[in-house]
Amino acid sequence: MKHLIAVGACYLDTILKKVTSTAVPFFPSEDSKLRATSLNIRRGGNCPNSLQVLEQLLSEHDTLQLHLVSPLPVASSSATQRVISSFGAQSNIDFSHCVYREESTEAASSYIIRSEASGSRTLVNYNDLLEMTEDEFGNIARGFNPDQETWWHFEGRIPDTIQSCIRLLRNVLPKATISVEIEKPGREGLPELAAEADVVFYSRSWAESRGHKTPEQCLRAEGHQKARLALCTWGEDGAAGLSRSTGETLHCPALDESGRDISVIDAVGAGDTFIAGMLYGLICHPDDWSMGKKLGFAVRLATLKVQREGFNGLGRDILGMETGGG
Repeated sequence: MKHLIAVGACYLDTILKKVTSTAVPFFPSEDSKLRATSLNIRRGGNCPNSLQVLEQLLSEHDTLQLHLVSPLPVASSSATQRVISSFGAQSNIDFSHCVYREESTEAASSYIIRSEASGSRTLVNYNDLLEMTEDEFGNIARGFNPDQETWWHFEGRIPDTIQSCIRLLRNVLPKATISVEIEKPGREGLPELAAEADVVFYSRSWAESRGHKTPEQCLRAEGHQKARLALCTWGEDGAAGLSRSTGETLHCPALDESGRDISVIDAVGAGDTFIAGMLYGLICHPDDWSMGKKLGFAVRLATLKVQREGFNGLGRDILGMETGGG
């Protein structure tokens, strides 16, 4: 049995969309009053999103157990129950390693305003949950056997703590594979975090903040010395990957399967979906899928995601496409 442990924050997202003034949707200016015609509350967070998608991809032949490690309110709170139930009654994701804060009853929250005019997403986050400590993570890591095949994926939050957690893993579970997501521009410590990982996921916004004009430029320039694989998403231009073993950079564009232009319905979680697709390929098809096939699968999965609300049905649809395409 393989184990994927995803470590990151979990949010309850409140999404306002179709913000309108007269008949023209646009982002509100400061000190203005507009009406939102749609409000949706759903669970968010990079790692939870990736796990939700990844679970849809697994078959009975994929011996992979998924685990979430995230600070949450007290287990009996309605907020925590809402988070767990959001994965569905049939979910097999393990939440026993989450760090439950007995003094808190409210989950971390993210308020998102989506503009139909520009497609932009403006986020305001609120989180008073205490972050996971290195000691708490150490107790979780030591709960796994060194002989178990484990993959630890980290959202690049609080780089100093995550870097300590990675170094602890190298000592406690030396066979573990470690991946990190490098996403938020300007967050100090992310380059040092990337240097510790086996697989690195860069976002376009982070790459552009570093002066890179293409995903390939980012992958060639950044210092991920230990990484056997580095990847960089680039929105409508797909994604690129750099394999250390070959030194080859692969690029996969984002294309609609029908050949039509891609109609973006909901881009929230597209990067998380790409990561889910790559982790699925890397963990469940390490040898029988080429790197190009893994990258293409992840890009197609993310392309499907942006053309729908939420994540429901992604696994069924992408696997149907793969089967239909031979």
